[in-house]
Amino acid sequence: MTLLESPAKFADPRRTAKGEARAVVALGALETLWFNTGTLCNIACAHCYIESSPRNDRLAYLTLEDVRLYLDEIARDRLPVRLIGFTGGEPFMNPAMIAILEETLSRGFETLVLTNAMRPMMRRKAALAGLNLRFGARLRLRVSLDDPRPETHDAERGAGSYAKTMEGLRWLAGEGFNVEIAGRRLAADDERALRDKFRALLAAHRLPVEADDPSALVIFPELAPDADPPEITEACWAILDKSPEDVMCATARMIVKRSGAERPAVIACTLLPYDPRFELGATLAEAARPVPLNHKYCASFCVLGAATCGAAKA
Repeated sequence: MTLLESPAKFADPRRTAKGEARAVVALGALETLWFNTGTLCNIACAHCYIESSPRNDRLAYLTLEDVRLYLDEIARDRLPVRLIGFTGGEPFMNPAMIAILEETLSRGFETLVLTNAMRPMMRRKAALAGLNLRFGARLRLRVSLDDPRPETHDAERGAGSYAKTMEGLRWLAGEGFNVEIAGRRLAADDERALRDKFRALLAAHRLPVEADDPSALVIFPELAPDADPPEITEACWAILDKSPEDVMCATARMIVKRSGAERPAVIACTLLPYDPRFELGATLAEAARPVPLNHKYCASFCVLGAATCGAAKA
């Protein structure tokens, strides 16, 4: 390296580009385990962080046996997992999804599914209704509705997506499911005003989601791939008045299965499925090690954005 060169940001797991000690998050207690059911999706969003689409199969469909591996490890090692979450892609594209949900719910876990509530989910209506009758509020369906304005949602997810998602939401509400909504706050949006707009929409459609409850209406910060956030140092915790215990990787891990892989792997975060630096091992025990915050999403989404993909409800 010449005198004119400087280290790249987010490159070194120990030091920032300025040479400061990088923030690291230890796993306090594994409370949430995510499973990425596969990256295939029925739509292709304009800014999907995981690039899900009808053609992206970089992460293969998880099987029931794959999921059982980790549920068995939780039971064997008496891990304090309260919530099992499923994301994709679109989870209901996975042929084994209903069997996976039945297995998870039957073991007593609170279970959260992130879905766009479109055709893949609606094709499973009968099976889902049966699960809802058996397990009730333990099954949570979080529907991605980016914005209460149809034009804003459709600009991200494609023409007609808003109407189809609203149809799915109304069906879930009518059947008495435990429904949540995941919205997205654009850089120009005020969160209070956005929640007010959602409140009007929810009332108009008689959807039982509390607009002021951050676990019922989750508002995520915009993930801008071209953003250049500052790196998070050890000193930032005191400067920002935050704790590493508040960051998602302090209590969560995610399971993925790469296309062509013999078995799944455990990664640190739902946002970083393709970055090999955040693959922590094949088992939950191996993945219990600390996570350096050396990705820009660690800064923009988790620390500065104060976002979390899911939390077990009290």
